[in-house]
Amino acid sequence: MTIEQKLAELGLELPSVAAPAGAYVPAVISGNLVFTAGQIPLVDGVLMATGKVGNEISPEFAKEIAQRCALNALAAIKSVLGDLSRVKRVVKVVGFVASTPEFTGQPGVLNGASELLGKVFGDAGLHARSAVGVASLPLDAPVEVELIVEFV
Repeated sequence: MTIEQKLAELGLELPSVAAPAGAYVPAVISGNLVFTAGQIPLVDGVLMATGKVGNEISPEFAKEIAQRCALNALAAIKSVLGDLSRVKRVVKVVGFVASTPEFTGQPGVLNGASELLGKVFGDAGLHARSAVGVASLPLDAPVEVELIVEFV
């Protein structure tokens, strides 16, 4: 079963790669690793939500938003690899959560991305991770996710 078939089984579809909002590319290959740029929760070019987690955005919805960011990162990876079946392992996930100062649930929010990667890649989806709370993100996005994957 291909990665895209696994996504379809989960009711998800790999989106088109989002156009960069600045002077960068969505993903870069270095050696046998792919590094993605930070991916925000764009759906057909529009943010699925704006605001701060702990204020306008609930932690539960933020978890869904993190999943969308990871899906967008997978699209960026596919754009440079041509086929997601080349992914050998998800090495690291870095997630940023725009949140209120008192919100401390960033790891729970990033579980949206991590759980998706586990469902899609199985044991190869287990990864190291950082979940960081920040004051704001580009375009007032509530979550941004970066991936590093190893490929063959």
